[in-house]
Amino acid sequence: MERRTLVDSEISVEERADGPGRIVGYAARFYNGDSGTEYELAPGIVERIMPGAFNAALERKDDVRALFNHDPNLLLGRTKSGTLELEQTTRGLRYRIKPNDETSVTKDVRAHISRGDVTGSSFAFTIDEEGWRKEGNVEVREIRNLRLFDVSPVTYPAYEATSVGLRASGSEDWKAGHTAWKAQEEAARAAESETYRARAVVAALDP
Repeated sequence: MERRTLVDSEISVEERADGPGRIVGYAARFYNGDSGTEYELAPGIVERIMPGAFNAALERKDDVRALFNHDPNLLLGRTKSGTLELEQTTRGLRYRIKPNDETSVTKDVRAHISRGDVTGSSFAFTIDEEGWRKEGNVEVREIRNLRLFDVSPVTYPAYEATSVGLRASGSEDWKAGHTAWKAQEEAARAAESETYRARAVVAALDP
């Protein structure tokens, strides 16, 4: 399972006249051509969440939890129960958590967000469809379809990936896809080189 974090996810408490405010934020942003919407996985390797990447997860109604800091003991909401709402916008994946002030974790998280102590959001996922390609000197992973497990307001993302507010953490499952793509690229280059050599031999033998 992999995780991606928006350090500044526009997370806020949505004040309401009819009850406690809901926790609202973006768990993910789609790549829009700007470097600030891609994640650096390693030097020279970036990842982009492509528009529509959450289509299947939302249509399939993945049973997604809202957790604080990805901790299953700190449950804030759940799509199955209707206490977590997910929306895919042109910008990315937006979430809205209905508060349960009978739990201390909800009251604590709302207070942390209102004070500005918690400003990040993250999501956990596995890949259903991805693509790899070369763009100049950079290798690009495009996430096109995924399975969604949780969205989380987070205190302190573990690994900094870029200077523009995007971080990658969790397992390094992306490496398997990267290795397979590199092997295919090498095989394609070898086949192309062999074709050129064969053509050169034929040309040399042609009187």
